[in-house]
Amino acid sequence: MTQSPWSVAVVGPGGVGGLVGAVLTRAGHPVVYVARPQTAAALTAGGLSVTSPQYGDFHVPAVAEHKLAAPVDLCVIATKATDLDAALDGVPAEALGAGLVLPLLNGVDHVAALRERFPAAQVLAGAIRVASARTAPGQIAHTTPFCKIEVAGDNTARERLDTLAGQLNAAGIETAVRDSEAAVLWDKLAFLAPLALLTTANGATTGEVRDKYRPDLEAVIGEVVAVAHAAGATADAGAVLALFDGAPPAMKSSMQRDVEAGRPAEVDAIGGAVLRAAAAHGVDVPVTTRLVEDLRERGV
Repeated sequence: MTQSPWSVAVVGPGGVGGLVGAVLTRAGHPVVYVARPQTAAALTAGGLSVTSPQYGDFHVPAVAEHKLAAPVDLCVIATKATDLDAALDGVPAEALGAGLVLPLLNGVDHVAALRERFPAAQVLAGAIRVASARTAPGQIAHTTPFCKIEVAGDNTARERLDTLAGQLNAAGIETAVRDSEAAVLWDKLAFLAPLALLTTANGATTGEVRDKYRPDLEAVIGEVVAVAHAAGATADAGAVLALFDGAPPAMKSSMQRDVEAGRPAEVDAIGGAVLRAAAAHGVDVPVTTRLVEDLRERGV
């Protein structure tokens, strides 16, 4: 049965938010972007252009505003963790209505923060696997032949989750519903934290980390997986290491690229989240701690 289009707000029209919004627009969903005034003006004037090995190259019109003005069925939050608080000023709780909130951020702590602003049953846990970047306002370069989302909602009716997944899948965004928020968040972090911390701390590509810093790589994966298990997830250290070994050798982490470009880095959202959870569950994470403290001491 064909579902009616959903009204969608995208907070943070960068590489991830711009791609998701453009794909949903192309599928017939009315999308509004919530962004800074300059970005909002550029999007409204020029729309969004996407280059993608999965979706092809296409252009869609865009409507953008500085603050959400009307309720939506779905609010996708795709900012950097460092920008989250400022971005949420554009989404008053009373304007959101009963819509679902799907955060596609790195880390785990943002879910609790969002539930301080919005009803818990509306806030989901989400994770996206994709490489996509905003090269200029309204210009999105999607470089992986996939875009996959996982969602879970421990406080949300399964029917709402399945309906959301149906809308995203029909639009062309592969989406799976999982039974556990912890699994969604920690399965991603088990790979992302070692990647981000080791590439950034050592100024090294993925291939260089594998070759030169393998003992640290194996140690951090083991530590983060142990924290994930304590948090209720079932991440597998061998599978994470295999995924790392299969990554392109020239790949850099987004944290590493942010540091190289002089932008704020998500050290706290990624590494800090592991340390906080480790302390809460009594898990020893010495190598992860060393890397995080080194980055903090360097002002990253």
